Amino acid sequence: MKKIKISQPDEVELNALGVSDWAIWTHEAADFPWYYEMEETCYFLQGKVTVIPTDGEAVEMGKGDLVTFPQGMECQWIIHEAVRKHYRFI
Repeated sequence: MKKIKISQPDEVELNALGVSDWAIWTHEAADFPWYYEMEETCYFLQGKVTVIPTDGEAVEMGKGDLVTFPQGMECQWIIHEAVRKHYRFI
């Protein structure tokens, strides 16, 4: 089972990844199921979220977190505070 990876990168790492050039996704507070057809890496600009994989434990994330979601993961997203994040699929 692949897991969600979270780190708190500094500006040097964010620049090296080119995060500022990634697309932006926003969403208000909500609760919905999601399936990752491809691996996604995202950087949270704002918000607070709990993601619960169907075969794992709840993971909390938010502003300042760089998160990688594995391909093939099914989960439930619970957005506690409106989200704004850069993202890319690979």
